[in-house]
Amino acid sequence: MSGMNAALQAHLEGGLTTVAHAWSIIRKDGVTLGFTDHDNHLEFDGVIFRADTGLSALAVAQSTGLSVDNTEALGALSDLSIREDEIEQGRFDDAKVTAWLVNWRDVDQRWVQFRGTIGELSRADGGFRAELRGLTEALNRPSGRVFQKPCTAVLGDKACGFSLRTPGFFAELPIQSVSLSREFRWENYTAFPAGFFSRGKLEVLDGPGAGLWGMIKQDKFSGGVRIIELWEPIRTKLAPGIMVRLTVGCDKRGETCRRKFNNYPNYRGFPDVPGEDWVMAVPKSTGANTGGSRR
Repeated sequence: MSGMNAALQAHLEGGLTTVAHAWSIIRKDGVTLGFTDHDNHLEFDGVIFRADTGLSALAVAQSTGLSVDNTEALGALSDLSIREDEIEQGRFDDAKVTAWLVNWRDVDQRWVQFRGTIGELSRADGGFRAELRGLTEALNRPSGRVFQKPCTAVLGDKACGFSLRTPGFFAELPIQSVSLSREFRWENYTAFPAGFFSRGKLEVLDGPGAGLWGMIKQDKFSGGVRIIELWEPIRTKLAPGIMVRLTVGCDKRGETCRRKFNNYPNYRGFPDVPGEDWVMAVPKSTGANTGGSRR
């Protein structure tokens, strides 16, 4: 088999084998977890692969070409490994996964069977099911530009070119009041105009929810109180005093790009694309259709 350790291949060809499977999961926040279907812990590459997690994997489907290699992993929820609240918070979304076939008598004899990321992850009845997506999954994403009036770039990405850490475009402050981890309130906080953070991001900087974030639905004033409302609640309990970062939002309009961010050379929309009314225009007997500038 391609790329297999010579010692492991000789072991497999010997007839009597002592092999097991091992998986490592590296989350985006840097947490690394190891699992094995062997009945004892294994350790290599600086990772302890735990045997008491109940994790198992279905057959790995691999193919040539650019088709996607997929499989699934099944396991039990545990406070020591994968917790339900961390799944709910999205801690395992797009986490990197590596699967090995390993000789548990000599862990130097191992072979990488699968590399990829976690896709859809669901849980029920004290267990979870994780879809594992191969490295070719990224090649299935559509590419190219969309011809539309609003900007197609994401604020702060490479196409946009605007730094979200530019002074005056973000704020870090402690929570004063929070309701259902979705609506945040600050009294007399007028450092930025109303609506400045709409369509922006609220990130949790410390506490149990550190690293979690939500998109801002609206940013408004009511009776001297600034109200920041998210589209969806942060999926952990938040309390006053926890630090959060508010990041500016963008409505994708050319005027906003020019006046708010002074970034119009990087605008990725087409503001002069004719609308439906212009496309459906027909000759008329009154008035004049001059065909002049639309600006």
